[in-house]
Amino acid sequence: MAQEFTTEDKLEYQFNPVTSGALHFKVRAAHDAHIALTPGPSEGEPMYEIFLGGWENGKTAIRRDRQKPDKAIADTPDVLSDAEYRGFWIRWAGGSIAVGREGEVAPFVEWTDPEPFGIGYYGICTGWGATGSWLVEASQPGWAIPSAPPTGGAACWVDAQGGEVPPGAVPGGFDNEQLYVGRAKHEGALIPGKVVPSHGVCYVAWGGLEHGKSEYQVLTGCEAAWIPASGGQLPEGALPSGESEDGEPLFVGRANQEGSLTVGKVQPSHSVCYIPYGGQEIGHPEYEVLVAK
Repeated sequence: MAQEFTTEDKLEYQFNPVTSGALHFKVRAAHDAHIALTPGPSEGEPMYEIFLGGWENGKTAIRRDRQKPDKAIADTPDVLSDAEYRGFWIRWAGGSIAVGREGEVAPFVEWTDPEPFGIGYYGICTGWGATGSWLVEASQPGWAIPSAPPTGGAACWVDAQGGEVPPGAVPGGFDNEQLYVGRAKHEGALIPGKVVPSHGVCYVAWGGLEHGKSEYQVLTGCEAAWIPASGGQLPEGALPSGESEDGEPLFVGRANQEGSLTVGKVQPSHSVCYIPYGGQEIGHPEYEVLVAK
């Protein structure tokens, strides 16, 4: 089911959560239909923008952080129409952003960001003399999506499965794609770990091994700060996020491993942050701890 939106001629984005790595929509506009992809429900940095039918409906471009020159630009004459809806898709994964037409597999403009960030929201607007009517495919059913998601606020763990990432999910790291902060039950413990959307699981570290869990919870609704720590230390404000099978509180940590930044569990009595990586449970004496602002 599609959600309907109208945009005025004023280049002000309307933001909504996006729960997957793709956006499917139809738009009716004479030119300059703009889409933003952002971590939160507002403009700022980092931010991707796609300008559909810019330059008098002659070109389409991808821009990052409002900076010129554009990262990618393609000739797309008459790509938009004010007489009919035209369908498009945008897909992103691992820093790659691709834009294509409905019914076509190949994108007509694409770019790969060497420094990607997590995308939790999309924004739409029109401008430069154009107004727009939009039909955007609704987010996955089952999420309670607030009309104006708060920035910050109380941390909340949301049930998910099979690679789902709910709106407002907290990005935690990167390993060829954005990783999110999750937790899952294993052997009587509730263990913080990494949600890898393309794998369809949350990985947790336990008993020397990495365990993939298709049912898990995702941390949402808080602004996270990552504070350096070591040797089992916990900074003030560290968020209790689970417990061992013996009842010891566990906290969300992360560490670098072979070029990845991987989310795991800080177990204070063991003086390390354990991360699930490459099938193993790997202990790091130096790490960062998630603090919920």
